[in-house]
Amino acid sequence: AAFARMGNIHTVGPNEALIVSGGCCGSRSKTTRVGGWAWAWWLVTDVQRLSLEVMTLNPVCENVETAQGVPLTVTGVAQVKIMKNADLLQTASEQFLGKKEHEIKSTVLQTLEGHLRAILGTLTVEEVYKDRDQFASLVREVAAPDVGRMGIEILSFTIKDVYDNVTYLASLGKAQTAAVKRDAEIGVAQANRDAGIREAECEKAAMDVKYNTDT
Repeated sequence: AAFARMGNIHTVGPNEALIVSGGCCGSRSKTTRVGGWAWAWWLVTDVQRLSLEVMTLNPVCENVETAQGVPLTVTGVAQVKIMKNADLLQTASEQFLGKKEHEIKSTVLQTLEGHLRAILGTLTVEEVYKDRDQFASLVREVAAPDVGRMGIEILSFTIKDVYDNVTYLASLGKAQTAAVKRDAEIGVAQANRDAGIREAECEKAAMDVKYNTDT
């Protein structure tokens, strides 16, 4: 009962961290607890919570010019979370403690979109459109160090959609379709030619046999 009048016990689940600041005798130390419990003194100890749940972000970059000067709009999906490592959790608490989840999301989202724009400017439309997985991996690789300095880990990043307002992709698709159709027609012509040659060779062989028999 005496201890209950002096403080309180705070508990958290496995995907939440307790950040305990201050203590007796004017201590200014800060400790973190992931899961479990922590003791807090009344009036002298500050206890805050930091969610370690996975956050889903939807980065969008509109009308960003590629290396060819063609404006593209790219949308993606990212899964991020605050890391549980003690040092990185301490870093995250310094930057995000007291902020709401949407504020944390906004900070990370701006970082991802910044790198997404920068990388888009170095690639051609064909490189972006044909190999989205490689493009997404490049964005994740480049953004990871900056996001990591916030104590955030990028669990996944994928490109959801790529489109433009100048019909470049539509023209590219038509060209690819025409090329496939052309190659198919060439293949049919070559197959017909080879079949004709083979048929002629068989007829010649048959006639040779007939002439030899007649002789």
